Amino acid sequence: MCLIALSWRAHPRYELALAANRDEFHHRPTAPAAWWADTPEVFGGRDLSQGGGWLAASRKRRLAAVTNVRRMVPPDPQSPSRGALVADFMRSTQSAAEFARRLRGRADAYAGFNLLLYDGDTLLYATNHDGFRSERLEPGIHAVSNATLDTPWPKLLRLRGTLQDWSARAQDDDDTLFAALADDRRADDAELPDTGVGLEMERFLSPPFIRGPHYGTRASSVIRIDGDGVLHFAERRFAANGAPGGETRESFTAPAST
Repeated sequence: MCLIALSWRAHPRYELALAANRDEFHHRPTAPAAWWADTPEVFGGRDLSQGGGWLAASRKRRLAAVTNVRRMVPPDPQSPSRGALVADFMRSTQSAAEFARRLRGRADAYAGFNLLLYDGDTLLYATNHDGFRSERLEPGIHAVSNATLDTPWPKLLRLRGTLQDWSARAQDDDDTLFAALADDRRADDAELPDTGVGLEMERFLSPPFIRGPHYGTRASSVIRIDGDGVLHFAERRFAANGAPGGETRESFTAPAST
């Protein structure tokens, strides 16, 4: 997952709304969003090479999502999978804060990550970039890509702006959000960050939706959790160069904790 925007208690109907793109190599084996066979109350995609996930939600009103942090140093191949953090939280009964507290002592073992955790009450952000830290997010519009939370990359600003307007207008459908996730316009050179990958790669990675023959956006997802405890999960999948690869929609009850 490489771009996530969240509307947290900022919409009159939805306690939490999320729009996200997952960018990955097209050859990496992936299962589409579905109920997990080993954890039947969890719904989301699976990384078949490591067994983790990038975005998942559950009937227990829990949600987790992860992005990588773009670093110049290649990740250690012996590092544990960042996708395992999503799977571990979804299987856990710990609060978001407790999960983050226990993660602190081992966070450096992972390659750079941004982690979003929702436990039905709290929305929490954690990262191991430049040392581990976590914070409880206040109501509002938040976004993260491959730097830390709310770093103003062009793709992040575009998606966050759309979600902010969608929330302010109390829009109800996901069409507007999927359209924003499908935005493949590259940013102007003057707006590009310098993450050390070179100008051509910065250009290639700059739009919300990345089209490429070997690497690009593999999935776009929109999740909405309403005040009645119904969770709506929609995923659109893509193959090389952005070719459509299928769509999955699921709605289920995720009651508030008592």
